[in-house]
Amino acid sequence: MRRRRLYEGKAKILYEGPEPGTIVQYFKDDATAFNAQKKGTITGKGVLNNRISEYLMTRLAEIGVPTHFIRRLNMREQLVREVEIVPLEIIVRNLAAGSFAQRFKVEEGTALPRPIIEYCYKNDELGDPLVAEEHIAAFGWATAQDLDDIIQLTMRINDFLSGLFIGIGLKLVDFKIEFGRLWDNDEMRIVLADEISPDSCRLWDLKTNEKMDKDRFRRDLGGVEEAYQEVARRLGVLPEAGPSDAPAPQTIQ
Repeated sequence: MRRRRLYEGKAKILYEGPEPGTIVQYFKDDATAFNAQKKGTITGKGVLNNRISEYLMTRLAEIGVPTHFIRRLNMREQLVREVEIVPLEIIVRNLAAGSFAQRFKVEEGTALPRPIIEYCYKNDELGDPLVAEEHIAAFGWATAQDLDDIIQLTMRINDFLSGLFIGIGLKLVDFKIEFGRLWDNDEMRIVLADEISPDSCRLWDLKTNEKMDKDRFRRDLGGVEEAYQEVARRLGVLPEAGPSDAPAPQTIQ
């Protein structure tokens, strides 16, 4: 199939959708870390992330969290609503880990007294810098109402996903999500966008603290593909044929 490519990021390609207001989101096997300073390939990652994100987005929609997700199309693609992305990465931290632990010299795995929300400005050239609510307001990246909606949805998402992952023996250490503005005639609402997967979540085994996410790639721990497959298996969405391949559509200009 030939489609017009709209955008290619580190882990996904966006194509023009079959109907107005829709986009086809294609999941790649490419992996990056440290603002793309480290690059590699995780075999079958795109297939697994497509399944995992489909499942989590669907479950969140069931509890009333609005998302851009419509349906999965095939092994590597899903149909989503076209949204105006809010240029912020919303990071939720339940336990100290990664750069947060380094910044505050806190031992990894330390439980935080309450979930901490951080904001990063989505800009690869600047390295996605941390920003405060004052920056968001001053530069007009989101209105006060937008931010209020984002915070409320983020806390609901964290509560739900934390419980869901505990149910399959995993700790939700931290995660990154993005939101978009969905326009329906003259009405606008904030919806969850992008993806939720081991690319964007830190997931540790509840008993052993074994890392089951992209940290295995970042830190050269090995067993990256197996960790992603195990998360999919516990969620009950591991493809029966395994993470088989599906080529991207041919691009037309």
